[in-house]
Amino acid sequence: MNGPVMPPDSIDADRILPLAPSSTALLLDIDGTLLDFAPTPREVWASPELIQTLRALHRALGGAVAFVSGRVVSDIDLVFSPLVLPAVGGHGAELRIDISTDHGVAPPPLPAPIKRDFAIIGKLGKGVLVEDKGYALALHYRLAPELGPKVIATAQAIQERLPPGAVDLILGKFVVEVKPAGLTKATGVEYLMNQPPFRGRRPVFIGDDVTDETVFPIMPRYRGFGYSVGRRIAGTDGYFDDPHAVRDWLARAAEELVERSAATAPAATAYHS
Repeated sequence: MNGPVMPPDSIDADRILPLAPSSTALLLDIDGTLLDFAPTPREVWASPELIQTLRALHRALGGAVAFVSGRVVSDIDLVFSPLVLPAVGGHGAELRIDISTDHGVAPPPLPAPIKRDFAIIGKLGKGVLVEDKGYALALHYRLAPELGPKVIATAQAIQERLPPGAVDLILGKFVVEVKPAGLTKATGVEYLMNQPPFRGRRPVFIGDDVTDETVFPIMPRYRGFGYSVGRRIAGTDGYFDDPHAVRDWLARAAEELVERSAATAPAATAYHS
């Protein structure tokens, strides 16, 4: 089957292969990008092959591979165990650069009264799940998509009753996130790109959701590339059909980097007595 027809200004992802090991950074969304969606967040699965690919890329790119996700960092670690990578978690609310630490740096928890206000949305009907992330609250309705408009409208009504700037609402795929105001995936990526080993590199960001749309516009600032998944998003360089296509591309990128490293490695010197 032929792939999607790319607009004239697109840069097909294959054209930026092989990745330059000393000047490229990979920034990867998780759900809907690396992993297929599951009925609930706990049911996603990262295959051993994907984990091995990410480990090879992390090694070949000098550590400049990071997750950029709405998940909390500790949850990311569980999904990809035993692999640990730098991460922007909680849509920019949590950051981990040093992989020797267990968790990222996160803001204080949302106040309990605000959590209680929004948690009542879980009573709208069966299939609406409330996930407490500490500094954020996620209201999932993937199991009850017909309740989506009611979940969104109720969350917006609650937000309007709060003081201005108290929280931001992020409308994702079958989820509404309630989080501290002013923090986005873009603010997290901006911080990340100013820290070693990411500083000075050209990032390749891949994401699929509306929450990723804050990141694509800042890629030119770092001479980077942005690719969406499942649909063309304005301001991106191209897109992948689905997470399977992303995983295939990453596997090829890792293979080429490993082959290049092997080809440039100095030959072993034989010594004879």
